[in-house]
Amino acid sequence: MPTLPDFRLETYFSAWEFTARYHLTASDAQSLPMAELLAMADDDGRRRWESLTLGYTETRGLPALREEIAATYDNVEPEDILCFAGAEEAIYLAMQVLLDPTDHAVVLTPNYQAAETLPLALAEVTGVALREDDNWALDVDAVEAAIRPNTRLVSVNFPNNPTGAVPDPDSWRRLVALCEERGITLFSDEVYRGLELDRPSLPQAADLSPTALSLNVMSKAYGLPGLRIGWIACRDRGVLDRLERAKHYTSICNSAPSEVLALIGLRARDRLLARNRGIVAANLPLFEDFFAQRPDLFAWERPQGGCVCFPRYLGADGVEAMCAELVQDVGVLLLPSSIYRSDLTATPTDRFRVGVGRTGPEEALERWGDWLDRR
Repeated sequence: MPTLPDFRLETYFSAWEFTARYHLTASDAQSLPMAELLAMADDDGRRRWESLTLGYTETRGLPALREEIAATYDNVEPEDILCFAGAEEAIYLAMQVLLDPTDHAVVLTPNYQAAETLPLALAEVTGVALREDDNWALDVDAVEAAIRPNTRLVSVNFPNNPTGAVPDPDSWRRLVALCEERGITLFSDEVYRGLELDRPSLPQAADLSPTALSLNVMSKAYGLPGLRIGWIACRDRGVLDRLERAKHYTSICNSAPSEVLALIGLRARDRLLARNRGIVAANLPLFEDFFAQRPDLFAWERPQGGCVCFPRYLGADGVEAMCAELVQDVGVLLLPSSIYRSDLTATPTDRFRVGVGRTGPEEALERWGDWLDRR
């Protein structure tokens, strides 16, 4: 594996995530105390928690957990699920399993850095940008034009991080069908699925295609990132076998307490997702009002899904200076557009990521607004 470049987001967070007073760019929904999660447990979940022993667990994941994960899909069985230590381990290993140096991949931008950096370290990669001037629309024609005879992988992320974009259902189904027809693996990062407010969730890629991989995790829509439980769903069990063997070289197996807590959370998923959608719904008018009061400084559109969005900063000082000075002066943390720059396509230089999934953003917005008014 070649030496990888610094992970810009995590390097930035290492400096600020736990020192800034106001984390206004969080990518996850509001978490909840352990006691509240345990209060959601059914009798079986409570028994599992109270009788838990701290031994090794199965590499593929606790069978009951995989059964519950499979229940979140329409056409997926427990045997089609492989659990990982968060989504990042799944991305890291999937790219190594799916790509060889002679292969070619297509990656949508902007995106979570690992979705670009890891394929670039392994194979040739072409980027296809979401259409910024069309509310970050998916351009299936551009994806098709980027495909080569040796294209093995198309990697996408919807609802998108950082833009909050969700493609229309026809474009989504067309992309899935295109990949299947061409014998290309579709790697679909779906970690924000379930936080859509104004539209139904897209069908999951693993439900639509027997060769696609659907990535999900307890971190984002469910708001339980501390569990570090993610998974890949894929009906091609040969691919899962290869992923399992790759996992033997990383985490080997998941944390036993985390698996039981994830099982409890997934069995209460309707309550968790409704709670977190309610937080996003309550927050959006606050952010909308904040930006609407400053049309000379910001251009903003509601995220179509998920709990992050990518507003534009119009100030003469530029977004990098604004974000740096804001966190240094008053402790309000945002992610500037440089975190999402791409080596594959042009990306905006005047945007920043905001998170709308945490409770109580009012004080941070007030401090931000006061700071802007003083400048």
